[in-house]
Amino acid sequence: MRAPERRQRGFSLIELMVSLLIGLIVIGGAASLFISNRQTSRTAESLSRMQETARIAFEMMSRDIREAAGNPCAKMAPVANVINNSTQAANWWANWGAGILGYDNAVPFPGAAFGSAVTARVSGTDAIEVKSGAASPGFTVVAHTTGTASIQLNTATHGLVPGDAVMICDYAQVAIGQINDADSASDTVILTHGGGEPGNCSMGLGFPTDCGDAIGNAYQYRPNSVLTKLSSVRWYIGNNGRGGRSLYRGTRSANEEIAENVSDLQLTYLVGDNHVASTAVTSWADVAAVEVAVTVVSSDRVAVGNQTLNRTLTHIVAIRNRTP
Repeated sequence: MRAPERRQRGFSLIELMVSLLIGLIVIGGAASLFISNRQTSRTAESLSRMQETARIAFEMMSRDIREAAGNPCAKMAPVANVINNSTQAANWWANWGAGILGYDNAVPFPGAAFGSAVTARVSGTDAIEVKSGAASPGFTVVAHTTGTASIQLNTATHGLVPGDAVMICDYAQVAIGQINDADSASDTVILTHGGGEPGNCSMGLGFPTDCGDAIGNAYQYRPNSVLTKLSSVRWYIGNNGRGGRSLYRGTRSANEEIAENVSDLQLTYLVGDNHVASTAVTSWADVAAVEVAVTVVSSDRVAVGNQTLNRTLTHIVAIRNRTP
């Protein structure tokens, strides 16, 4: 006997609606989880980039700050500077001072004035200027003829050119001057009176500096003294031309962008047992360390409210030349 056929039935409208609702809930949950994971990943990546930016900033700044006021010879030798008008602001790179100088957030300096132009300094941020003779390779003095202001070095491949500011030192003193004549084929450089821009006030490299005439305070650097290129740099926060701020390293010839998305730089200086602002430093020769605080901003808007992340990190750098 043939079994009766059963009538086939599909889903009712209510069942379809319930199924669609369940499917939407599942898809919504998966999408929410995906978006949440993606946001977490973007935030973690942004934080990683910010930490890397801060690491680069600290590493590069620390190299210069550690060497501030340093020379290849003695720790606290007196310094004679014969470069013309070395104390003028326009010739900041030649003004040895105490080897370090801080600028408070409202104190301007030439070469990177406050403003909105690319590489211009951002108002409300600190800056620092450091000089040393220890950041570049040194050359041994073979002979120094005071009458002609010529200094023979141990190599002709010194790379020095006219206009370079250099430091010469021995166990007794340090001198800073500007090269008037140098040749890649010769092992001799000349630091005579005048010449160049700004040039030298005398050929005498003795301490104290005497700019009364071309001869000045004569001093002869003996064999095995050291000559090295003078390192003069400034660190500050400037506009990067992409709508943001960056950490810049300024030299006599250019202002170079070092780290992007660094929005602020604040500095304090260790004098005695206290860290103080630059405006409270009465003698820069007494500064033993610098506390560097940088504020780093994320490239992407990954914070709550579609805002950028920002973190302020701090690092303390001891000045090697002034440690016990």
